[in-house]
Amino acid sequence: VLGLNNPARVVMSGKSLLLKVILLGDGGVGKSSLMNRYVTDRFDSQSFHTIGVEFLNRDLEVDGRLVTLQIWDTAGQERFKSLRTPFYRGADCCLLTFAVDDLRSFQNLAAWKKEFMFYSDVRDPERFPFVVLGNKVDKQEGREVGSDEARAWCEENGCFPYFETSAKDDMNVGAAFEAAVREVLAAEDHTDHALLSSTIDLHGNRKVPRSSCC
Repeated sequence: VLGLNNPARVVMSGKSLLLKVILLGDGGVGKSSLMNRYVTDRFDSQSFHTIGVEFLNRDLEVDGRLVTLQIWDTAGQERFKSLRTPFYRGADCCLLTFAVDDLRSFQNLAAWKKEFMFYSDVRDPERFPFVVLGNKVDKQEGREVGSDEARAWCEENGCFPYFETSAKDDMNVGAAFEAAVREVLAAEDHTDHALLSSTIDLHGNRKVPRSSCC
């Protein structure tokens, strides 16, 4: 596993809430670029495909809540499936990502959602929070997926929040990750399960039900 650090366990400190989010999608849609733009505010047009998984952390405040967001970037190629799927467990939110200039990556969203649900073993699949990202909107001239089409897919498959992003231009990147946090916090507000002062196992199974959609 590659990353800034690789502890066997991560303990949430004080009143800060540790949330694990997973970026999923075809190879080349910009998952690594989105993570790096959000955490380091950098964009590298020559970045290489992720091998296996890697993660970065960022501290933020959302609606008065202090959060440590642990963002996991996964390799989209089929040959890396056995490397990425063990890290689905313990995720609090999944960011399904496609590139608006790549129709196939959009068509594969359902397969990515199915793979995540199978290997993450979430307790309440119907209420697990997903956020959908249509990345590379800076490439409008080669666009193959319209915003209305993408929003329709989100409505039909779980009423998921949808954001059109550009890691290159830093468009909606912060808003998308903050939306992921809000989805989890909204789910927390609808359950008696306390997340504060807990310990998260990176291979564990801590879950919270998601809030009602739309």
